[in-house]
Order: sequence, then structure tokens, then C-alpha cells
Amino acid sequence: MSAHNTAAPYYFVPGPSRWPLLAGIALLVTMAGASAWVNDVSWGMPVNMVGLAGIIAVLYFWFGDAIKESEGGLYSQRIDYSFRWSMAWFIVSEVMFFGAFFGALFYVRVISMPWLGDIDHKFIWPDFAAHWGGASPAGMVDEFRTMGPFPIPTINTALLLTSGVTLTIAHHALRAGHRALTAIWLFATVLLGATFMGFQAYEYIHAYNDLNLKLTSGIYGSTFFMLTGFHGFHVTMGAIMLSVVLYRVLKGHFTPDNHFAFEGAAWYWHFVDVVWLGLYVVIYWL
Repeated sequence: MSAHNTAAPYYFVPGPSRWPLLAGIALLVTMAGASAWVNDVSWGMPVNMVGLAGIIAVLYFWFGDAIKESEGGLYSQRIDYSFRWSMAWFIVSEVMFFGAFFGALFYVRVISMPWLGDIDHKFIWPDFAAHWGGASPAGMVDEFRTMGPFPIPTINTALLLTSGVTLTIAHHALRAGHRALTAIWLFATVLLGATFMGFQAYEYIHAYNDLNLKLTSGIYGSTFFMLTGFHGFHVTMGAIMLSVVLYRVLKGHFTPDNHFAFEGAAWYWHFVDVVWLGLYVVIYWL
């Protein structure tokens, strides 16, 4: 959202839009293709790719309309409040999303695994070993090694923490009216995020090839890849959001006093940073 014009006294209500319908169709196609793909149906992957392309196209044009409305002076302060509340509740939903995965991890490690490994259950599963990682209970899982905090996870932690600093500097530069500095520090933030993703891709290759750690490596492998994978996906989405904001900064959008698109993307990025700190401690150290 821009604020070149924020004095509109009304609450802007957009006219009928085709984008919600097209978004629903694209999501339906995407999920149909994904369902077929995981069941080894030949047309599953191309249909899934078509659906994903449709979602990207819908988001591009839908957000483009919102940007045009904002730059055209149609949004008032009431709209700004609506955007802020919407973004805040979206981040709350993301907290619940990751909270579910952290909760599953806690339940497995602290409750169910010790319970299944106690003396009473030895009569039912005599070969079960109550070890969090690395073991192969009853030969059901191929032997693997767990992922430690050095060096890549620690490097990635430094990268994300640094990106939070560069993003804050960019925000202060925008508030001070220094557009060039805003663009430079925002670009540095995106670059740090991209570097983080590069290291994570290398970490996954290392896990598969050198540690034999896979998604099928028991509960350790599934929780490791689900938590770090979804976090990596969120980092990618955050980097895309910040890239769009950077493009808008270069186009001359935003003012020092009104730039919620920047702030909303920054909220999301800082949330991703905080989630990573939890992952870094729980996944790699404990």
C-alpha cells in the first residue's frame, strides 16, 4: 500500500472481481494435479505445474490491481487499518501453523517416545529403542546420522539475524526519506535471504548423500524436513515479497509516513526470523 493520497474520507469498496473465482479454479487444478502426481499418474505433474502457474498469474494481477488502486488515491486511513489487521491475523495463523509442528515435535520427543520405550512396553515391542535420532528401531528405518548445528545451520542463523538488521536499517531510511539507501539495504536483505536458501539446499543434499537422512528416516527425518522445509518455503515467500517491495521503491512508490506494503513484508520477515531461532535451538541443538 502506498500513501501518496490518504485523505479519502470514505471506505473504498472495489467492484466485482474475477480474481477470487480464478484463484479458486487455479487452486483446484493445482491440488488435483498434486493428488494425481503423488499417486504416480502420468498427467499429475504437468497439471500441477499449470495450476501453480495459474495461482502465480492470479496473484500478480490481483495485487497489481490493489497497487493501482492505492497509487490512484482510492485508499483512506480506514483501508490502512484493514490491511494492518489483516496482516496481523495472517501472521497469527502462521504462528498457529508452526505451533502445530512444534507441538508434534514436543509430543514425540517428550511424551510418546519415552512412553513407548519404558519397561511395560518392552513386552510388546522388545526391539524398540527409545532414541531420538540415529538409531534404527526394530530395523524399520535405514541407519542415519542426525544433523548438527555446525557449520551450515549456524551460518544460516547469522544470515537471518543480519537480514533482520539490514531490513530495519532500510525501514529507517525510508522513514527518513532516503530512497536510495532504502533500496540498497532492502536489496541486501533479499540477497541474504537468497543465500540462506542456497545453504539450506546444500544442507539437504548433504543430509541425503552423506548422512542418509531422508523424509522417510523415522519421526526424526519427517519432523526435521517438515519444519525446516516449511520454514524455507516461508523464507522464499518473504524474499519474493521484499523483492516486490524493492521494485516498488525503485518505481517511486511509498512515502516516509505511509508505506504499509513495506511494513507488512517486514513484519512477515521478522516473524520468519523468530521461527528460525526456535528451529535452530530445538532441531539442531536439543
